[in-house]
Amino acid sequence: MSDTITIPSPADFHVHVRQGAMCELVTPHVAQGGIRTAYVMPNLVPPITSTSRALEYKAELEKIDPKTQWLMTLYLHPDVTPDEIRKAAKAGIKGVKSYPRGVTTNSNSGIEDYSVYYPVFEAMEEEGLVLNLHGEVPSDPAKNISILNAEKHFLTHLTKLADDFPKLRIVLEHATTAEAISTVSSLPSNVACTITAHHLWLTIDTVAPQPHHFCKPLAKEPKDRQALQDAIKSGNPKFFLGSDSAPHPTSSKAPGLTDDGEPSPCAAGVYTSPFLVPLVATLLESFGALDKLEGFISAHGRKFYGEPAKESDSLTLKREKTKVPGLIRGQGGVEVVPFWAGKELEWAISQS
Repeated sequence: MSDTITIPSPADFHVHVRQGAMCELVTPHVAQGGIRTAYVMPNLVPPITSTSRALEYKAELEKIDPKTQWLMTLYLHPDVTPDEIRKAAKAGIKGVKSYPRGVTTNSNSGIEDYSVYYPVFEAMEEEGLVLNLHGEVPSDPAKNISILNAEKHFLTHLTKLADDFPKLRIVLEHATTAEAISTVSSLPSNVACTITAHHLWLTIDTVAPQPHHFCKPLAKEPKDRQALQDAIKSGNPKFFLGSDSAPHPTSSKAPGLTDDGEPSPCAAGVYTSPFLVPLVATLLESFGALDKLEGFISAHGRKFYGEPAKESDSLTLKREKTKVPGLIRGQGGVEVVPFWAGKELEWAISQS
């Protein structure tokens, strides 16, 4: 097998670059990790619910890193009307992200009922915007719904939306279950699915003892991880990379106390941007899918989103062991612990 791999214009179709000091730290890491096109999530505080704010945010990112192609999204919210969708389409906004209320970071403004947004989805269908779905439902003890099965319970919503809007491009984000893979595979070509790097390695056993592995949706059983790996090995173009790289300061991951003296909750998120493409290559090689790397991190997602690769943006990997740092520091005391801290990658980005 060759010791180098060249990939045309790697793309990450789900990334968080935050705001403030954290944004200053992590935004350059997207390109550092080998990504040329990044699809940016809108769950800021407050969430991005207008075209004007999305364009302001894009300008902020371009100021930090003008070489990366930043694709912007809106946060599904009552402020996002059909008229706003048409305005967004004219401005080059690419999609709308749906967060069920309270299921993950900054989702308190999320939705509870999809039916009220059908006029918005109709406008998106007409204008060609993509609907990105965080595929979980809120926990409900009375119905035995928890973070362990929240994704499975969401799949009926996915199927109904796909049936009701056959021309709307829909992406089920960061799948973690065999049931999600099976459902997406069974639906028409307007439905696709992102898979993260970390869910190709994590299971519930590796999450339980380690707060830096805690994310939403939660990693599940080995059989579910196998289903994600098999989806990539199949070469099915419905499945492509969306890293859900989600940095949190170490203080939000480490145990502490709230102002009321209660233990603080652990923030949900795993951070992979600074070494994303070498990590994906390392993981795919580990389960015999290195030959599917180009499709997974470039061709499949780009075709679904209609964002062709640029020859000038190709990336070459070389076989070289590199160690993931234990801590990444920025200005103002910002610190982030990356995924796989202290572990070795089998691939590195060639600088030649």
